[in-house]
Amino acid sequence: MAEVSKDIINNAYEAVEIARKTGKIKKGTNETTKAIERGIAKLVLVAKNVNPPEVIMHIVPLCKEKNTPCVEVPNKEELGAAAGLEVGTSSVAIIQEGDSRDLIKDIILKLKQ
Repeated sequence: MAEVSKDIINNAYEAVEIARKTGKIKKGTNETTKAIERGIAKLVLVAKNVNPPEVIMHIVPLCKEKNTPCVEVPNKEELGAAAGLEVGTSSVAIIQEGDSRDLIKDIILKLKQ
């Protein structure tokens, strides 16, 4: 997966925070995987610093297969914080955008460039 800009990463974190408050998100590898498979994930964020990497290595190819936008973010602690958790999380799927709809559209456009 191509490196994404800091701008896209920050927007993705912001989208998770907004969706957490006004929409709905799924946290963790299992929940995220189910959301992608069911076709309800609007945007997926995956942390790069997950150990062991095998835990999340299926998510990016699955997103490609299901045509789900996916952003790789540098660390699980920041991702967990954006999702409102006290701990890090390997991945987050936004399943109802809430007020983050326009931000998500913007992220998807930037990912396609």
